[in-house]
Amino acid sequence: MNIKYDVGGTGAEKVDALLEIKGIKKYFPMRKSSLIHRNLVVKAIDDVSITVRRGETLGLVGESGCGKSTLGRLIMRLEEPTAGGIFYRGDDIFSFGGEALKAYRQKVQMIFQDPFSSLNPRQTVADILGEPLHIHNKYNSRRRDKVIEMMSIVGLSSEHSNRYPHQFSGGQRQRIGIARALILEPELIVADESVSSLDVSIQAQILNLMKRLQVNYSLTYLFIAHDLGVVRHMSDRIAVMYMGRIVEIGESLELCNDPIHPYTRALLSAIPTLTPSKRKMRIPDQGEVPSSREQIKTGCSFYPRCPIKSDFCERQDPFLKEVRGAHFVACHY
Repeated sequence: MNIKYDVGGTGAEKVDALLEIKGIKKYFPMRKSSLIHRNLVVKAIDDVSITVRRGETLGLVGESGCGKSTLGRLIMRLEEPTAGGIFYRGDDIFSFGGEALKAYRQKVQMIFQDPFSSLNPRQTVADILGEPLHIHNKYNSRRRDKVIEMMSIVGLSSEHSNRYPHQFSGGQRQRIGIARALILEPELIVADESVSSLDVSIQAQILNLMKRLQVNYSLTYLFIAHDLGVVRHMSDRIAVMYMGRIVEIGESLELCNDPIHPYTRALLSAIPTLTPSKRKMRIPDQGEVPSSREQIKTGCSFYPRCPIKSDFCERQDPFLKEVRGAHFVACHY
């Protein structure tokens, strides 16, 4: 088992827990023609336990294919877990049905990576933003006013309410996606690579908009990205994921200034900087990312690429342990 500690905190911190992920696993069966391999699975999420505190931004960072988006889909109830549970305000979300599930989906919204494919090309902006209000039976008498208000909040002109998604730029489409997520007045927003498809200058505008909205509307974010530089800018705490497991989690400033796990160090060393005095020696790549079909059966999942590995790492799976206050790492060394 990978997780041995509750990395969400105890005591007073527990009161602030909005979402608790406990021992969650998501395995996908591998389609093999051979009967010998018919029981093999891909471990997309392998025993993850983290807590998202009310009002914070928890950054989730890792390479493509590490399981970040799968975890986001589990939180949104778009996937069912193999094991474990996710608890919203103390209630298991996978026990929700009917009105309870509808209420949960109002309070937990998602911003998708590709704003174009996540918007209905046959609907105008007014229809896209009005549809959630119709489904949840909100603002019936002044729905149009609410749509216009939300467009203004995210920096869009009311004159564009009758336009279609293809008539907007990428940054404008992502603003529409943010408005659609925000219009139901949620508590938690899962932002899945929400700026990765945008130019750097547009990224900064969208990130600043999200931070302003968080303050104005008391939002909680789970901010998923592969760029640790962006995650560092946005997050109060950061969880680093590698091959379906959390390998390090801690306060953003401490984790970035004093990373412990060699994978976190490698991610940080890859962040470009224009200031020569702040440039860090690049940690060399120790090999290719293992295929999800080649996941490590025993020992540390980072073992094949780790620059400080030993034979013990190949035999023994490390678990998350607290190395200093609220800073956890899964590494033998």
